[in-house]
Amino acid sequence: MVLLDISELSVIADYFVICTGSNPRQIQAIASAIEDALNEARVSTRGREGPMEREYYRLERLWSEAPTVVYLQ
Repeated sequence: MVLLDISELSVIADYFVICTGSNPRQIQAIASAIEDALNEARVSTRGREGPMEREYYRLERLWSEAPTVVYLQ
C-alpha cells in the first residue's frame, strides 16, 4: 500500500491510496475498510479503481513526484 500526497500536483485530490489485494474478496475488504475509516473521519472520497488500472496506468510512476506519506509492503 502506498499513500501519496498529491495536493501540490493535482486539483482533483489531496491524497491517493494505492494498494493491491490477491483476490476480489480481499480487494473489496480493503476498499471497504478504507472507505469506512474515511467516512468516520468525515473525509469525502472521489472514487476507486481496480488493480488493472494500477498496472495499466502505472500509478506509482505517474505520481512519482508526490511525496510518499505511507509505504507498506
